[in-house]
Amino acid sequence: MRPLLGLLLVFVGCTFALYLLSTRLPRGRTLGSGEETGGRSLWFPSDLAELRELSEVLREYRKEHQAYVFLLFCSAYLYKQGFAIPGSSFLNILAGALFGPWLGLLLCCVLTSVGATCCYLLSSIFGKQLVVSYFPDKVSLLQRKVEENRNSLFFFLLFLRLFPMTPNWFLNLSAPILNIPIVHFFFSVLIGLVPYNFICVQTGSILSTLTSLDALFSWETVFKLLAIALVALVPGTLIKKFSQKDPHLNEISKANHLNSRKDT
Repeated sequence: MRPLLGLLLVFVGCTFALYLLSTRLPRGRTLGSGEETGGRSLWFPSDLAELRELSEVLREYRKEHQAYVFLLFCSAYLYKQGFAIPGSSFLNILAGALFGPWLGLLLCCVLTSVGATCCYLLSSIFGKQLVVSYFPDKVSLLQRKVEENRNSLFFFLLFLRLFPMTPNWFLNLSAPILNIPIVHFFFSVLIGLVPYNFICVQTGSILSTLTSLDALFSWETVFKLLAIALVALVPGTLIKKFSQKDPHLNEISKANHLNSRKDT
């Protein structure tokens, strides 16, 4: 009960802080009056029309308050990632529209990694029992896969991030339970989600001409991400085969894993 209460307090505090940040805005031409935004200040977009509207509002507002828009975007992104709230693809597209393709990509990659690490830490502190109690079968399956690939753990994590069907939110929540080192976790997110972030951010740079999100989440895109994910499996497979040929290397790896579990 205490972990759930602690998580709830953190969530309420962060939600209130983001609410203040999005409502106590410095006065500007675009957000100075509620008429142009339908009486709302800022909001999380739920479809393409709202995304395009929010993009236009923020691009105009950014002319006068560039630093504030940057702070607001980063806070909203970390909030969604930290609490495993769906909809990060919309924010990736928004990053491309606001900051351009390359700065937007860099920003999204960093924020995705930091936000996912925040989710990792929240799960480690408050959510282990909740995740195991609600998803016992999924945790057990993932635990077996992680143990099977412990010798090449980073490349296995990289594959999971690159694979287009992986539920990243669940991987973020369950990683502390699986004794995945936080450094491995951080860099697998940073590198593994680059292709997905790139596609979303590039789409955001042509947001004004986009008519449907089907162009983003097409089968062609899925197959491209799948091909990249399969390439990421190659180093891990080679390491696994080499460790099987060299039992001494395998024993060292297992010993290091046991030591790391004792430390935690």
